[in-house]
Amino acid sequence: MKKAWEYAKEILENNKPKILTKEEQTWNMIEMLELHEDERTKMLWKSYVPGSGAEESLIVGAIQSVENKGMDVKEAEELLPMGFDAFKRGDMKELNKITSKIFNKLYTAPRNPYSEYWKFKQYTSWEEYRKSVTFTHTDLYNVFSRDYENKVAGGWIAQICGGALGTALEGYTTKRLKEVFGEIRGYVRTPNTFNDDITYELAFLKAFEGRGYNITSEDIALEWVALIPFGWSAEDVALRNLKQGIFPPNSGNFNNPYSEWIGAQMRGAICGMVVPGNPEEAARLAWIDAVISHENNGVLGEVFNAVMVSLAFVEEDVRKIVEQAVSLIPRDSEYYSVVKYALDTCKNSKNWEEAWGLCEKKFEQYNWVHAYPNAAAEVVALWFGEKDFDETMYIIAMAGQDVDCNAAQIATILGIIGGTRAVGDKWTKPIGDNLETYMRGMKKIKISDLIEWTVTAVRRANSSKN
Repeated sequence: MKKAWEYAKEILENNKPKILTKEEQTWNMIEMLELHEDERTKMLWKSYVPGSGAEESLIVGAIQSVENKGMDVKEAEELLPMGFDAFKRGDMKELNKITSKIFNKLYTAPRNPYSEYWKFKQYTSWEEYRKSVTFTHTDLYNVFSRDYENKVAGGWIAQICGGALGTALEGYTTKRLKEVFGEIRGYVRTPNTFNDDITYELAFLKAFEGRGYNITSEDIALEWVALIPFGWSAEDVALRNLKQGIFPPNSGNFNNPYSEWIGAQMRGAICGMVVPGNPEEAARLAWIDAVISHENNGVLGEVFNAVMVSLAFVEEDVRKIVEQAVSLIPRDSEYYSVVKYALDTCKNSKNWEEAWGLCEKKFEQYNWVHAYPNAAAEVVALWFGEKDFDETMYIIAMAGQDVDCNAAQIATILGIIGGTRAVGDKWTKPIGDNLETYMRGMKKIKISDLIEWTVTAVRRANSSKN
């Protein structure tokens, strides 16, 4: 095998001196890189959600979220006014300095001993989580049946429609949505399938196709690097870590202020779809996937959705699915306190508006992209939607927050329960059979091909186990 020094020597010795004209020299690339990096910095301070146009500030969200994780962020917060002033003045030299200082203050932030966060157990491994919950035995589900094909088709179609509904609505409150759209009972614009949620599920499926149930976090992470050109918040940090050779679980927990946001929770459905009726295995796969970009409560968010989707293959009572999934979250975790509060609130409220109003207030200190308010919204919509697809989509749309992530995940549950008949023509006709993504090699695929791909991969993986 050739050594690295031998490659370097070969390159050096093959170099032949030449005179470049000014036009042939590549110094102009530096200016392009400068503009690119400055644009990235500005987007941390102010950007707009691609699908909905909602304004957001990732730098504010980073500080907010590190405080949510029990740290003292006072020094970082004190830099915000200066940063916003530099942003308004277009002073990129100063803005870059302040941005770097803020992330340093977050990276070195001391623990806040008075934070409620530290009253809960921190879960750092699958084994630790597995010992804390009790999975009941479920009968094996037949993945070679026509029923499985129908449920997978219903799940994917519902998920894509739910995501298309929510993409136009994310980043807004219930109040603002109602002011502009009134009661949202369908697409508010001509829908498209672009969103980042399904991107990571397709990467999981690609890795699963090759490795089956022996899949590892590294397998999935390498598909991220191969297929996904960019990320946002937690996934952006993880992708950058991965490209620097920092692999899971460190890719998710190293210097990642967004590690308990919704990015893992939004991709749990695929883990449930590949292990129908087996919530324990769904939880394990979700854990493996989630630690690429998240930690602790962020990981439990993906477990929660994966478990619900897996249960949907063998349980038609949506409320029972929610209750079972809540029971499989460790009781000493903060995530459990969130979904249990939402569940209890639903049981004690007359309607979804009352329940969501209480949840919205309870979790107002969390960013709208954080896992907590969105998990609560899922519980409320599933509880009061009572298996009716239209009603559930109505509630999840009206709840606001990160609507596309929430709608896509819980829509999958309903699509699996009801199969392809669960979703009406008003949802499916505008979408057709086309799925568009921004992934390398998958920019345009057929939904029907995605369904077949999923079923074939699962059947192959099960055949190899026998």
